[in-house]
Amino acid sequence: MTELEVNGARQRVAAHPDTPLLYVLRNELGLVGTRFGCGNGQCGACFVLIDGRAMASCDTPLSFVIGKRITTIEGLEGEHAVQKALVKHQAAQCGYCMSGIVMSAVSLLSKNSKPAESEVREALDRNLCRCGSHNRVVRAILDAR
Repeated sequence: MTELEVNGARQRVAAHPDTPLLYVLRNELGLVGTRFGCGNGQCGACFVLIDGRAMASCDTPLSFVIGKRITTIEGLEGEHAVQKALVKHQAAQCGYCMSGIVMSAVSLLSKNSKPAESEVREALDRNLCRCGSHNRVVRAILDAR
C-alpha cells in the first residue's frame, strides 16, 4: 500500500509504483475530473498540481508523487476565481481540456497574481484545445487575476 496526499487528505492505494498517477486518481480514488488526453504528457488534459506546479498525471508514475501534495480539479476550494472567470467569459466549448487548463492557470496565478497576457499564453502553452477557444480562455484568466 502506498500513502498519498490528495486534495489535502491522506489516501492509501494499492497500485504498483510504476502506475501512472492519472489511473490511480481516476480508477482507485474516483477523481474523474482529471481527463485522459494523449497519454504522453503533451496535451495538458490530465494536468494536476503537484506541490503547486501543473504537471501531467498520465506519464507521472505513482512513485514520483510519494510525499508530495497532489491537487486535482476536485480539490480546488469552492469555485475558484479561474473557474468563475471561465464561465463568465463562456470560454469553454466541449470542456474536455478545461480541468487541465484550470490547473495550469491556478499554478500560474499562485506564483504571479498579475501576469501579463504573454505570461498567461506561455503558462498555457502545453494545454491543447481543439475547440479553438484559447483567446477567450486567456481573457478569462486575465480577468481572474
